[in-house]
Amino acid sequence: MAEWLIEEGIGESRALFIENDHVIGAKLFWLSKECARTILMAKIVSRKAGSSRALCVSPRGTEINASGLPRDATEGSEVRLIITREAIAERGRLKRAQARYFGDDNPHIPPASVFATGTIIRRFPSGLWEEVWDAASSGQIDFAKGSLLISTTPAMTLIDIDGEGSPRELALAAVPAIAQALQWFDIGGSIGIDFPTIQDKLGRKEVDAALEAALANWPHERTAMNGFGFVQLVARLEGPSLLHRFATSRVGACARMALRRGEMAEGSGRVLLLTVHSALKAKLKEEWLVELSERTGKEVRIETSPSLALEAAQAQIIAQ
Repeated sequence: MAEWLIEEGIGESRALFIENDHVIGAKLFWLSKECARTILMAKIVSRKAGSSRALCVSPRGTEINASGLPRDATEGSEVRLIITREAIAERGRLKRAQARYFGDDNPHIPPASVFATGTIIRRFPSGLWEEVWDAASSGQIDFAKGSLLISTTPAMTLIDIDGEGSPRELALAAVPAIAQALQWFDIGGSIGIDFPTIQDKLGRKEVDAALEAALANWPHERTAMNGFGFVQLVARLEGPSLLHRFATSRVGACARMALRRGEMAEGSGRVLLLTVHSALKAKLKEEWLVELSERTGKEVRIETSPSLALEAAQAQIIAQ
């Protein structure tokens, strides 16, 4: 049976949608943020006269662009909001969280986040999160005839296809991998797919049909493939994709993975030794290390090694 499994980590929560021991989809939530579909009270700090929009601040201090506010909601008052999109960091700027007014008398109950409805477990089945995490870190998914190279830009997420075979064969072979990537990496917003250029219209229609079938259960809108092999998708964007996390905060993502490896380390010693790239040490917050010690029952020590890759943190249990 397919179900969402939740692993509550240190500094983040992770979710995998698993069916028959295979990962269908994944989500990642960093605990310092308000995730999409959260309902909260926020204070109005700036509102133009006559506008239904305002700048609000959450109890955590998150700035929120809110819409749909009633006329009597004035600066300094509190309003009930539902987050529609988490704040997203981009190179050189931060896109504020977005929300809409959700009054006490609102009859609609929004669908809850998977982090609220999924089954919480201590640890995912072995290797599943690592497989998704490694693919997101590299921005690449391989398939039989080639590979997808996926990158993020402020405008859209771009998927490039590289491999062997005729343009039609390569494009058709890439379709299942594209469907996998979109759900593994929790990609939303505007998405561009650069297929190999297929000269004949019939071949382009064949790829369009294959893509439609592969994405039948993934809500989106889509253009037909143009003469240059380009297809654009648009899907609901509720927060940063896993790819976006690595693009804008690779050190932060790797620090959280180091903590996960520490939590999973096994042994009978009294000390948990984390060996990390020197850039990670400053990202390992003191409260995270305290929590890691409490979870493992071990004294936590940090050593640095400049020869280690950011992604290659090591954890071991030692006697002292």
